[in-house]
Amino acid sequence: MVKKFVLPELPYEYSALEPVISADIMKVHHQKHHQAYVTNLNAALEKYEEAEKNGELATLISLQPAIRFNGGGGHINHSLFWQNLAPKNKGGGGGPKGALEQALKSKWGSLDTFIECFNAMTGAIQGSGWGWLGLCKKSKNLTLSTCANQDPLEGTSCIIPLLGVDVWEHAYYLQYKNARADYLKEIWQIINWNAVAERFQKAQEHCSTCSK
Repeated sequence: MVKKFVLPELPYEYSALEPVISADIMKVHHQKHHQAYVTNLNAALEKYEEAEKNGELATLISLQPAIRFNGGGGHINHSLFWQNLAPKNKGGGGGPKGALEQALKSKWGSLDTFIECFNAMTGAIQGSGWGWLGLCKKSKNLTLSTCANQDPLEGTSCIIPLLGVDVWEHAYYLQYKNARADYLKEIWQIINWNAVAERFQKAQEHCSTCSK
């Protein structure tokens, strides 16, 4: 039997990220949008398993876009996104420290410059998508990237995702309307840099192992 994916619980209350992100947005984003991706992913995987048993190659091919959309950005990206955020009284917006801080400064000169570059890149995404800070497996350096729609970063590139920001309208429109730039400016107040630093350390260890 194919594994059933489930909606992850948030590590905070829906209202915990206010005033940066409202409880209404968080509730709809998590309970409606992410849940729909999980539901649709499981349905597509069930059909894929059945088609695989029956040797229906055309059906297997036709199901791959649904698995990529719902499983990639729909589930993988969102599961990471929730961990990227934290209430202000629980580390949100505290700023990077240690090895991650040094790596950011080495690449961009300062945290402010990094944020300016990230926001400019992510704000310019046409339509829906995601902005990413990641670690390139080839260069072993931090890098910025974007993904259209619900494409996942890892699995479609050589970059390990560290920090992702959702710029689909459902992530901000109820509160910020069409002002994506305002949403990107404010979200840094609730970025969970501790979680990003943990992923950075694990990504470095992974790259070190792969190079041996």
